[in-house]
Amino acid sequence: MERNNSDSVKARPSATVVLVREGESDPEILMVRRKAGDAFGDSYAFPGGVVDDDESQALAFCRGTTTEQADAALGLPRGGLDFYSAAVRELFEETGVLLARDSQGDWAFSGDQDAESSLRELRGQLDSGVLSWAEILRTHDLRIACDALHYFSFWETPLRLPKRWAARFFLAEMPPGQDAQHDGSEITDSCWMTAAEILSVGKEAGMKLPFPTLSNLRKISEFRTVDELLRWASAQAAEGIAKIRPVILQDNGKTRFVIPGDPGYPEGEDQ
Repeated sequence: MERNNSDSVKARPSATVVLVREGESDPEILMVRRKAGDAFGDSYAFPGGVVDDDESQALAFCRGTTTEQADAALGLPRGGLDFYSAAVRELFEETGVLLARDSQGDWAFSGDQDAESSLRELRGQLDSGVLSWAEILRTHDLRIACDALHYFSFWETPLRLPKRWAARFFLAEMPPGQDAQHDGSEITDSCWMTAAEILSVGKEAGMKLPFPTLSNLRKISEFRTVDELLRWASAQAAEGIAKIRPVILQDNGKTRFVIPGDPGYPEGEDQ
């Protein structure tokens, strides 16, 4: 039967950051647990969220990637740089990690003896609405480090689900001198684990993982260093990132996801 996709809820543009750091063996990944009742509630995922309508107000503070480069990388006619701004903003809101540099090109507050307190104050101003994202950047003379974000994956929620997202995934290395602290509101827990640990120990411990998160972790587990991961992400972007939109199938009463290239994936579904 031919599918009618015209009734599908429009997917909301969103940006996700896979934050990594060197571990004793493999790279460690920052995982956050979303509160019950939210999208992907009570699941562990990567920090991220929707692209705000006023994201463009912060674009004057983007450095390291031009508007044209962002549009080309994301395969968009316009608005690509909004995703970079949203990725950095959401990461800061949810974890306190700020991928931004000062006017000298150094990481934000890297020369501040009380950097942790300064970042915590900025985060509070943003979370409370005292200052907007653009005002935070303007007031403290900061620039979004777009070149620290490495676009590597694009997932869209299956059609006809009541809530849908078009999520762009970026890889980023943890900046020096900062600590990740979940906000305690949207994010109820956070941890650093290797991809292999999440896929094995996490599974045994009952960590719920959204399907795109699980799929990306499987790929990330193939790499032994952060540099290897960054080179792979750069290669992915150079080749062009294809959208992955899973389809939910029912087999003998069991639910399973299939993606383009899998047996059973409907022809033309990824259009």
